[in-house]
Amino acid sequence: MASKKKEKKKNKKPSMADLADRHQLYEFSVQYAASEIEFVDETYRSIHGNKAQLLREDFCGTANVCCEWVRHRKGNRAIGVDLDGEVLTWGQEHKLAELTQGQRKRVNLIQEDVLLVDTEAPDIISAMNFSYWLFKERKKLKQYFTRVREALADKGVFFLDAYGGYDSFRELEEEREINDGEFTYIWEQERYDPVTGGLICHIHFAFPDGSRLDKAFSYDWRLWTLPEIRDLLEEAGFSKVTIYWQGWDDEGEPDGIFVPSTTGEADAGWICYISAEK
Repeated sequence: MASKKKEKKKNKKPSMADLADRHQLYEFSVQYAASEIEFVDETYRSIHGNKAQLLREDFCGTANVCCEWVRHRKGNRAIGVDLDGEVLTWGQEHKLAELTQGQRKRVNLIQEDVLLVDTEAPDIISAMNFSYWLFKERKKLKQYFTRVREALADKGVFFLDAYGGYDSFRELEEEREINDGEFTYIWEQERYDPVTGGLICHIHFAFPDGSRLDKAFSYDWRLWTLPEIRDLLEEAGFSKVTIYWQGWDDEGEPDGIFVPSTTGEADAGWICYISAEK
């Protein structure tokens, strides 16, 4: 009887969750590198009147943005910095492998702490997807911002994003179907602490066969507000900090167009970009 059970288990067809690659699912549902690159490239040019060439992506993960940057324009170079060796290896095997030989030579991935890394001075440093929120103490986040400013070229610009709204302080789950129901992206805010600002979040994926990939990604953050971020950037010595707010289309949905703004709406949820000029 026991041998039959083992045989049955051995012959069991793997589920969609078993076969899924969490990094690919993340790129399909969360990160659209082309739009990030278009925004930082055009914004840098509007500030300085010339094109940036060297971009450093902090907390780069799979280095998707680095790869998109070198594809974007001949001569562009990218540096990716991340502490996680596993995700850097995945990026080398999947994202860099998609580049031409010449493009690969223009990407340099470094496994290092962003507080300690020493690189060539870039025109742009990017810290997107709220990655810098892992610094939960004010002095640590200011230290990171100060290090970024010191690392930038003389006309360098630091780009970040942030999210907020009254739903960001709630414990909730949100679902979104991806690729016409190929899978479901689930964003969970498991725990928010109003005393510390601590925020525990997870990304789960669910599939049509009923299987799930729970806690594919987990985040232990502090929920930083825009005034706090802006004040810390200014204290770190940046000469000008600009908030870029997203507009709305005719159907009341976000239009993906971010423009400089000194005010915003008290929405349930919003995402914005931030630039900080050295």
